[in-house]
Amino acid sequence: MDLQHFHALRTGVVETDDGPRTLTVERLGVLRLPSGRLEVSDSLVNLGEGVLVDVPGGDHPVAMTLADVSDAQDGSHVRVAYLSLVLAEGEPAVVERAAARDVPVDAGVVGFADAESVERGMPEDRSTWYDEVFDGWIELLHYPDDGVHRHGIDVRLPRATAGENVVLSTAGWGDGVYRVWRTLAADGSLLGVHVDLDVVDVQDDEPAPPAASAEEPEPATGGFLRRLFRR
Repeated sequence: MDLQHFHALRTGVVETDDGPRTLTVERLGVLRLPSGRLEVSDSLVNLGEGVLVDVPGGDHPVAMTLADVSDAQDGSHVRVAYLSLVLAEGEPAVVERAAARDVPVDAGVVGFADAESVERGMPEDRSTWYDEVFDGWIELLHYPDDGVHRHGIDVRLPRATAGENVVLSTAGWGDGVYRVWRTLAADGSLLGVHVDLDVVDVQDDEPAPPAASAEEPEPATGGFLRRLFRR
């Protein structure tokens, strides 16, 4: 993917075919990822059956890149443009496909989890997941007691014994099929995994497996936010 069309974890104003979009970054939580088997899924529909990406194990920050899509750029209409797992600090030199298949979204959310933790941390009877677990997550996301609508939440798995969790956000404009990218530094080290929610620009029509590197353009104002690493 051409870095010119990739804006995850960027801040500032970018020009698009639909007009300017002001980007901000909001830290959402810290994902516990002991196995290093990252699952990306619609966490209210396909949890446990999502796209898998191998990453270094550990506890890693998750952030949302938010885009103001209002005509007046006054913050009145904000959408989640990217959901990102931040693995290391650095400026990306390469953006490439992280998985051979895309993530289907049917409940308007996308999330990260540790695949092995989901197996242990969710109820054994999958038929109970919707009534006993997902309904509570939906309430927390869309109908919280404080009346504040959230773009994303960090929730503990019901049977977690060591803080195993799912970190999820609303998915751009809603249901669809979204690509998963990874960013690499110039030395080839892995910086992050990102779900592009089709809010800013149009994704390059690149096939899987991962595409070749591209020259780095001028970034949007602000660049990558170092504060994501201040836990």
